[in-house]
Amino acid sequence: MKTNHDEDLFQNKYRIWSARLQNWNYANPGMYFLTICTQDRENYFGEIVKSTVETRCIASLQPTEIGKIAGSEWIRTLELRPDMNIELGEFIVMPNHFHGIIIIGANQFNDFDGAGIENQFGPQSKNLASILRGYKSAVTNYARKNNIPFAWQPRFHEHIIRSNDVFNRISNYIVNNPANWKNDKFHIK
Repeated sequence: MKTNHDEDLFQNKYRIWSARLQNWNYANPGMYFLTICTQDRENYFGEIVKSTVETRCIASLQPTEIGKIAGSEWIRTLELRPDMNIELGEFIVMPNHFHGIIIIGANQFNDFDGAGIENQFGPQSKNLASILRGYKSAVTNYARKNNIPFAWQPRFHEHIIRSNDVFNRISNYIVNNPANWKNDKFHIK
């Protein structure tokens, strides 16, 4: 007997459906807001601490060793992929997740042919997913080589930023994330 879920099976296993925009090529030039969580939202990256500077309370991450690596490996994305015309916007390493904005500019891998039709046969490794695979892999490999307990959640969340207003709102959200940690949806109470 066929159930409603039979179409969800691939090789007799349930498939996890992608939240990605189905008709969007993630190699395309664009601005992307990313969130990557640690496995089980474990606070591998450190803890949020508050300090007072000139009567102003400031919250920031007091990073663990792997928390520092998560930040430095993100910055290395630019040097590792100079051919992709990438810019990094605001980013923050939080105790159990990472938020960042990445801008992919026009480059040889997302170029269009003379007819204005996107070239579907170019390298599929030069896109947003490949950037994030490389980033996650670099942090994981560092942890393994240094016997640091660490794991990422298997997937990531992305949002295509389509206006400067949204870009500014997300940038402010990222910058203010440590101050709002206690109310953050990723904070495990």
